[in-house]
Amino acid sequence: MQLGEKYSENVAAFSAALRVRENFDVLKKVLRIGEDEITLFYIDGLIKDGAMQKLFIYLLSLEKLPPSATEFVETNMPYVESDVSDDAALMLQMVLSGATVLFGSRFGAEGVVIDARTYPARETAEPENDRVMRGPRDGFVETLVFNTALIRRRIRDTELTMHYVTVGKSSKTDIVVCYMQGRADKRLVEHVKGKLAAARTDALTMGHESLAETLIKSRWYNPFPKIRYTERPDVAAAHLLEGSVIVLIDNSPSAMLLPTGIFDFLQESSDFYLPPLTGTYLRFVRHAVFWLTLFLTPLWFLGVLNPEMVPQWLAFTLPTETGKLPIYLQLLLTEFVIDGLRMASMNTPDMLANSLSVVGGLILGDFAVSVGWLIPEVILYMAFVAIANFTQTSFELGYALKFMRILLLTLTAFFNLWGFLAGGLLIVILIVSNKTLNGTHSYLYPLIPFAPKALLSLFVRRKKQS
Repeated sequence: MQLGEKYSENVAAFSAALRVRENFDVLKKVLRIGEDEITLFYIDGLIKDGAMQKLFIYLLSLEKLPPSATEFVETNMPYVESDVSDDAALMLQMVLSGATVLFGSRFGAEGVVIDARTYPARETAEPENDRVMRGPRDGFVETLVFNTALIRRRIRDTELTMHYVTVGKSSKTDIVVCYMQGRADKRLVEHVKGKLAAARTDALTMGHESLAETLIKSRWYNPFPKIRYTERPDVAAAHLLEGSVIVLIDNSPSAMLLPTGIFDFLQESSDFYLPPLTGTYLRFVRHAVFWLTLFLTPLWFLGVLNPEMVPQWLAFTLPTETGKLPIYLQLLLTEFVIDGLRMASMNTPDMLANSLSVVGGLILGDFAVSVGWLIPEVILYMAFVAIANFTQTSFELGYALKFMRILLLTLTAFFNLWGFLAGGLLIVILIVSNKTLNGTHSYLYPLIPFAPKALLSLFVRRKKQS
């Protein structure tokens, strides 16, 4: 849709399209410049008040307008971010995004877009769920341009590319695809761009999750996450330098790291801010705890069902009393109670959250043992599992492990050893068959395909080469 030649018609069309009379925050400002006239459209709260006030003062000091919008921008526009356009649809989108559109009585079928927008934003504080003992304390926020600036600050290379697109018929959400030209896989970059260009959705109401569901065809039966998220700009910059593709979304502080394999979730930024020996030790602990989170309670339950299979030196782990409920129901009940306490703590004011979770857990655990619902061993192992989930930051992976753990417990309860073996085989199949974004990068890389150096680096934190 192009602008018309008549200034009055363009102003009337924009006034109607933006519904200036109905919307109190959509403003229309008319200024007289000698015998000429200009009209500006902008949204209150999304512009830089100080910059626009100075611009108004400057415009009112002019004696007349130049004969064209191009000449006006080149010779009379003091603001650095301004451009000429004749695309009415694009200009409407820019106004709704926070920019200012200016029409002049001499400009004909052209207008000026002034990008003097600003968004409400919080400080770039350290992410709550991804903290480090050493290293920077800044994190991504909900404002897209701030997030791109945090990456630019760390990578001062002309090969760093920020590709801008919008997705959503109604939301027109701003999205940036970040990658290093020459390092990122060209097929992956084009695949991501193509997926975004072909996305057909009304709005990305849930931010990165809505976009993930648009990019990747979901398989409801496979809970293992296909995308890793981070709120740390140092982590995003490191992945960019390694050839990954980063997707940033306006209104979301989470950056999507592509492609993603299951072993990527077991790497943390803290490993690189500590000496190699310490980082290597932490990685071994994280891997051990990761697999214990999945198999500890099913293995213990299998031992309870088959005490003759338990070695003598581990016999002390078996309970002397089983309680009034079957062990399987006790484990299942505790899984649900832990999630209930977690949700309660999330909806509790900060000053009470810690005390509620600790006191609530102690009281519930003590009374559950007293009345015979649970036995101490169940509380012990489930407490370890609940705490161990926090050794990695992905909520999606944590719940995937929970679902697989419940599956293993259920199959073991019904089919004993054969159920446990079948459950383990099913978990392997789900992991192997899980697809990444473009389908070419293996979810089990560097195990499949086998890359010995990359596999070793998952466990051994080597010294950074100069």
